[in-house]
Amino acid sequence: MKKSVHILAFALFSLCLFHIPTTQAATRPEPDIVRVELVTGMGSITVAVDRKRAPKTADNFLTYVDDGRFDGTDFYRAARSKARPGTGYVQGGIRTNLRRSLPPIAHERTDVTGITHLDATISMARGNSVDTAKGNFFITVGPTPHMDARGDYAGYAAFGRVVSGMDVVKRILAQPSGGGVGPMKGQMILKPVILIRAKRLNGTPHPSKYPKAWLLWEKK
Repeated sequence: MKKSVHILAFALFSLCLFHIPTTQAATRPEPDIVRVELVTGMGSITVAVDRKRAPKTADNFLTYVDDGRFDGTDFYRAARSKARPGTGYVQGGIRTNLRRSLPPIAHERTDVTGITHLDATISMARGNSVDTAKGNFFITVGPTPHMDARGDYAGYAAFGRVVSGMDVVKRILAQPSGGGVGPMKGQMILKPVILIRAKRLNGTPHPSKYPKAWLLWEKK
């Protein structure tokens, strides 16, 4: 009888040991900093997305990455500073493509997150009002403090930094531009730089449950 009890106890202990790694893997927390590689027609840009300080904005960007919504889009805007030659920002993403779009997100102010618009900052583009950011983003070349929140001005939601590939960003900024209306007048890149794909370099993908309607309409 004692021998049978010992065998049963050993079997249960073995099962518990076998099960522990699966449970730990399932509950492993996401990293605070997630790196994403943006592969463009002019080279690769790697950004470090700050999920700890700007969680809503960072996770929105990562969802676009995980869904493949940025794949096949482009960098379409080069906003160059007239006062400081060689500085400004480049903008890319889904433009106004509703088939690729996810719902807009809540705005995270820079005076709350602490992520300000220094050189090599990645930030979300938005409409004229807050809580309208979707799937367009920009990368700064040189500091752009006028995009930071202050007082009644909400600014733009910065959520990370470029950690490699700023040479690519600068080449995009230098591309010939024109056209456009309003604040984008003269800033539309004449031959947009394709964003071939965006992919995570760490962390676990969390794709959305929204339909990928663009896959049915856009040619590969």
